[in-house]
Amino acid sequence: MRNSGVSPFLLLAATALFTNPAWAQSLASWVPVNSYDGRFQVLSPGLMPEKTDSIKTPLGTLAYRVHFYQPEDKTADNLLYMISWCDYPEGSFHPDSIDLLDEFFHATMESAAFSVKGTVVYSDAWEMDGHRGRIWRIDYLDGNAIIKTRAFVAGDRYYALQTVSRKERHLNPSGEKFFDSFRLIEHRKSKSASKTKKKE
Repeated sequence: MRNSGVSPFLLLAATALFTNPAWAQSLASWVPVNSYDGRFQVLSPGLMPEKTDSIKTPLGTLAYRVHFYQPEDKTADNLLYMISWCDYPEGSFHPDSIDLLDEFFHATMESAAFSVKGTVVYSDAWEMDGHRGRIWRIDYLDGNAIIKTRAFVAGDRYYALQTVSRKERHLNPSGEKFFDSFRLIEHRKSKSASKTKKKE
């Protein structure tokens, strides 16, 4: 399966060096961001508003959800923090199909690089809580800007964590703190629903 859909939100990366949006906070004042629908939590330098876009894929039109934060300070370590996720049709990713997932991640990387007129300069296998994934780096704007991505598939849901930085600041503690703070939240049924099921 190939992922030919590229969300317009990825183009935030292409403009992150030039826009001047909202809040700026120090490393010590990061805030927790929780998404019930996305079933994750993460630490961010500021609030991460959520946007939804529709992308066309060979499997149909899918809802692409994005949470992002752009510092006002243009000297910040990273100029964009972003988490995106998308639910694919049930059975799209068979857990034992390594080749299928490799093809999916490769197509996703190449589509992302193409969308910002950049180049994938690094890629490696990665896992999140036992879920197969991949990390990669894209250089764009003639190598002056860098997008770092950690992506994985959990069931039929695709997640991507990303930061955008200038080349001279791409090795920084803020990006690592953002990536390492990400946690999946186990989806649990309500107690009332569990009780009802037991009675039946």
